[in-house]
Amino acid sequence: MYGFTRMKRVTDPLDDKVKARIFGRDRAEPAGYVSSGSEHSAHADDDVTSSSLSDIFFGFGIDGGDGEAAPERDDSADSERDPSMYEFNLRNVDLIKPIVVDRTDVFRNVLEAHVLKAVQAFACVKSDQRVLRRNVMAFLRGYGYNAAICKTKWESCGGLTAGNYEFVDVLEKDSSVRYFVDLDFASEFEIARPTNSYERLVQCLPRVFVGKTESLKLILRAVSDAARRSLKSRDLHLPPWRKHRFMQNKWLGPYRRTTNLFPATFSTPSQVKSQNNAVKCRAVGFDAAVDGGSFMLPAAARTR
Repeated sequence: MYGFTRMKRVTDPLDDKVKARIFGRDRAEPAGYVSSGSEHSAHADDDVTSSSLSDIFFGFGIDGGDGEAAPERDDSADSERDPSMYEFNLRNVDLIKPIVVDRTDVFRNVLEAHVLKAVQAFACVKSDQRVLRRNVMAFLRGYGYNAAICKTKWESCGGLTAGNYEFVDVLEKDSSVRYFVDLDFASEFEIARPTNSYERLVQCLPRVFVGKTESLKLILRAVSDAARRSLKSRDLHLPPWRKHRFMQNKWLGPYRRTTNLFPATFSTPSQVKSQNNAVKCRAVGFDAAVDGGSFMLPAAARTR
């Protein structure tokens, strides 16, 4: 009698905390949560945000990526032994590096410098990304930027898994060009048992990303494809949360934009103090007049 052998899952090597982060459960919304801010349409490619019959009938578990046929098992496909995969990731590195180091956009250069300054100033709250994002947003607004918190949220549709994500964006005043600011960008591309060439590719990504839609789209397509190939070489399926459609929806899907310093869950700063054990305190050494010159910090990070 033959025994049943369960197919390996990409989440098998991961602990519960990492799995929760991948699925977005670490950003789960509390009961009665109402997202504040104005609604905006998606900026993702049409073939990524829209569903089709092929997505419905050929979803995760059947396809090997974004609607592609399931690849046959190839034990020799590991990048450490497969020159073609190594060359593929090398081309992606050559594609991504110029985007990261490009300094022709003067507005982006100045914005990035201010973002990194804010991240350094609020390093004491980096363990709480939600608080850090709001402080960075307030810091940038104090410098005159049209900065806001953006929250994308989407439902399951065809082969697309439901999820939500949060980041900062800045609109250039003269042209309204949108700049994305992600304070923990590189970590969003981590996968289980990555090949050496994929790890080298991810190392090219900035920890703090500041860039426009076009640059973000190029990075997402290149790294998503590289992740699919890396997982295939390890005989692991591509999980829904690493598909190109899912990754694009994180930053380019429909979103709400708000400048509220405090999350919509709390109606007043006093509620934040009692429910989230947080206080408002002035950032030492900075004159940004945001919300009366104050920022949102946990009690553990109070300044003297």
